[in-house]
Amino acid sequence: MDASEDMPLNIACFGQPGSYTYEAMKTYFAGKNILPTYGSHFEDVVQAVATRQARYGVLPIENSSTGGITDVYDLIHRYDCCVVGEKYVKVEHCLLTLPGAKLEDIREVYSHPQGLNQCRSYLKHHSEWQLHPYFSTSQSAEEVQKMGDPHIAAIANKTAAYMYGLDVLVEHINDNTMNYTRFFIIAADMEQSPDADKITLVLTTQHRPGALYHVLGYFFYNGMNMTHLESRPLKGRPFEYFFHIDVMGNLRNPATARVLRNLAEHCNYFKILGNYVSDQGGNVDEIRRHRG
Repeated sequence: MDASEDMPLNIACFGQPGSYTYEAMKTYFAGKNILPTYGSHFEDVVQAVATRQARYGVLPIENSSTGGITDVYDLIHRYDCCVVGEKYVKVEHCLLTLPGAKLEDIREVYSHPQGLNQCRSYLKHHSEWQLHPYFSTSQSAEEVQKMGDPHIAAIANKTAAYMYGLDVLVEHINDNTMNYTRFFIIAADMEQSPDADKITLVLTTQHRPGALYHVLGYFFYNGMNMTHLESRPLKGRPFEYFFHIDVMGNLRNPATARVLRNLAEHCNYFKILGNYVSDQGGNVDEIRRHRG
């Protein structure tokens, strides 16, 4: 990111101010002069990057409780975008209402589908509530403010409550207290820092028994740590898949580059989406302590 400090970076961000994506953007670009625009749909963000209306885009890619966000994987693949960074944000869902509203007043709840899904246990205890999937958690909070109805609540974070003048009626309603969302920072062109230590790539294997096993063996036998694998169906080719893979490494390392060149020769399709600095912040440390 070599843009002048005086020139604002155009950033396309999913959701609204107050969303978890907003938090990821503010943290990742801390100290930078940024000019954010907001999209209600994942595709709004990816299109803005692909058409170079935005230098970077910020999107959720996976959640520690609910898994990969498949629409985003598909859009990155379809629009041929690159991954230039990542950020982890701890998810702390709250039930937000108009000031003065009580729990017994609630009849309807708005949130992003991921937000509703991550609070299933809590919502199960209030089966009488009508659930409304919405564009994002932050837009759900904004909608509650606009409607001005004490019978309607939103699932979002405390930042959204503050921004839209809502009360935090109940805190920590997500099922998993160790709930994190990983965000991708995407761009139209690949960027590489000398300190890059994570590689994201996409590939398709030959359609024969053991093909994926053979591919994954390249990482194992060459001592490369694979940290994530996500499969997505190939359109028009039933039961065939492309695979998004994250491995630790730097493309400037000759041994790493050689392994990936050899691997590419055994794939029907192979593309490196990015080589970037992995998020080594406090959130990641907490996840590791919990696992250990």
